[in-house]
Formats: sequence, C-alpha cells, structure tokens
Amino acid sequence: MASNSRSTLHRRPVNPSTTRCAAGGRLVPDVDPPPKPPAILQVLSFGIIVFLACLQFLPATHIRDPRNPLRYWIPLGPNRTVKSENVEIGRIHVVSWTDCLDLRAIAVLVNSTLSSSRSPENIHFHFFIPEGEDEELSYYKLKVLLPHSNMDIIGQKEVKEKLQIALPEWNLLWSSLEIIPLVIPLINHSWSRYLYVSSDTMIKGNVEELYGVHLGLYAIAAATDCSRILGSYVNIDVVNAIQRTAAKSWVSDEPYDKNACTPDFSLLLVHAEKLDKELMKAISWWIKVLNLKDEGNIKINAAVALALHSKYLKLPSLWKIHDSVSSGFQNETNVLRYDGPARVCSEDKRQHQELDTSNTWRQYLNPKSDGVLAR
Repeated sequence: MASNSRSTLHRRPVNPSTTRCAAGGRLVPDVDPPPKPPAILQVLSFGIIVFLACLQFLPATHIRDPRNPLRYWIPLGPNRTVKSENVEIGRIHVVSWTDCLDLRAIAVLVNSTLSSSRSPENIHFHFFIPEGEDEELSYYKLKVLLPHSNMDIIGQKEVKEKLQIALPEWNLLWSSLEIIPLVIPLINHSWSRYLYVSSDTMIKGNVEELYGVHLGLYAIAAATDCSRILGSYVNIDVVNAIQRTAAKSWVSDEPYDKNACTPDFSLLLVHAEKLDKELMKAISWWIKVLNLKDEGNIKINAAVALALHSKYLKLPSLWKIHDSVSSGFQNETNVLRYDGPARVCSEDKRQHQELDTSNTWRQYLNPKSDGVLAR
C-alpha cells in the first residue's frame, strides 16, 4: 500500500511559457520589469507635494462661518481675526433714526424686510426715536404686530448727550439725518457692520445679499442718486479752487465734477472699523469753508457728499430708493419709499396725516393694525 501511494506522487511539469532560463541556469519570470519614470519627474512630483504641504502653514485669507446661511467668503484684513469676524456674521444689524416717530411706517419697514429675507431670525432692528416718545409703549405695540421680530427701541436723548461729548462738531451737524449713519459707531461699538435704512423705506430685496457685499478697502457702500448732482448743491468753481489750494487729506487730488452723482443716503452699508477717523472733521470743514452752516439740511448733504467723494463703494442701481407710485420702477428696485399715510411732526409739535398715495405698503401691514398703532 505504501509503495503504491508513493508511486502516485509526481512533480508538476513546468510550463515553458511562464519561465525562461537566465544566464547561469537561474529561472526568471517571463515578464518584463515595469518601466522606471525619468528621474526629473520623480523630483518634480516630490517638489509639488512639498509645496502643497507648505501652503498649509500660510495664514488664512478668507473664512466662512457655518452659522451664516449663505456661507459668504469673508476676507481677513491685517487687523481682523477669525473670532471677531464670526461675531457679526450670524446677526444682521439694521439701524434707523427718525425725527418723527411713525409706528405704522416702522412696522412696514420691519415686515417688508423680514418678508424678503431668507433668514429673518438673524435680522435685528435698532430704532432711535425722538425725545419725549414712550419707548416701552412703542416697543410693545410693534411686538404685538410682529411678535417674531428682533428689535430695540432706543431714545435719542442719551445718544445726543454722548455724541456732544465724543464729537465736538455735533452741534454743527446734528440737524442732518445724513450724518447719523456715520456716527453710529460712537453710539454702539459692538456693531462692526450694519445697514442704515431710512425709516420711511420698504425693502423688497434680500438684505442678506446686501449685507454680504465685499467692501474691499471702502468703509461705506451706497447707491448713487444721479437726480441730485454735486453741481446743484454747490458752486463747483469755488470747490475746485479750494481743491487746488487746500492741502487736506480729505480733499480729492482730482478736480470735482459738477455732474457727479451723489450718494443715496436712504440705505447705506457701513463697516465701522474702516470708517475714516477724520470723516466728521472733513464734513464740518467743508461746511465751514463753503459757508454752508446757514443753508440748512440740503447744503449739509453737499458737505457729506464732498467728504465721501470717491470714498464709497457704489451699489447696483437695484438698491437705490424709488417712489412706489412710479410703477415703472416696481420691478427694477429692491428699495421703495413708504407710500402710506404718514404722521408729520412740525416744529411746533402739531401733527396731521398726509393722504394715502399708493397701496404698496398694505402688502406688509394687516388692515386691522391701525387699532394697535393708533396714537
């Protein structure tokens, strides 16, 4: 039995197609070795890997906050950190100042903005109302109509007292609403970026898109108003004579154009940290040198326009305010002027109602709200 089992063992034959005999009788596989890449390519590949690895050690230039629903890329400047940028991304500050409190107009502004927003819970409104108005009562009336809105009602008395201390030029400038959005950082240092909106405004556009506009080196973004050119406010020959002789940092190096469009102050995007520290000084200087202090608000607007000349980012025309009665602009703008019955406060505190001129405002206010907003 053992003899038969051993006899059945045999060596498997070698397939001559898979092996060949090398010099010296050594068997080698009948397969060619893989080709070797040129040495220069190996060095180049290694260099690319090292370069990409080194990029990881460079400082960040942009960030995206996961709390921001639109995930905008935010550039980091030399004085900004990731932490300070993140503080403002999740919250959109909308600031407004009114010399005549009209709760109906404010309610329309709030509801129109929230209705056009992708993330209304991120929008926070801050309304500065005149002295003598009941702040708490105004707040609760608005909250009854708009319970899910985030808002603050702030009295102007303490604000003006603070500005008189912080801004020596305030007494010369306070009567112009165009100054207000530029002094907000003196009132609240925590709003590094904010939207200033006139209280008689309806917002049809998405404020997140506007809030995320990259300002670059500019501190302010505004649409231009070419219906109000610079030459209609001031004598441009006098301005250019000053331009040629005045050695001031806020005076343009180039002559001023009398046909230059002026900023639309109804809506501004402001980056507080980039505001020129001498902006208020520049405005008051223009008022004095052009003797505009006795000319009223319109002339002060010219001083602001001169101080901001070529120093603001021009927004698309969609963000320029239009009267809602101009039906041709209804679909061509993101900003409309409030067109409902308005409370008017005269200098002697008498009040009356203007006639209703259009019905756009009714889209944003419940008809039964008059009972809540009645004064």
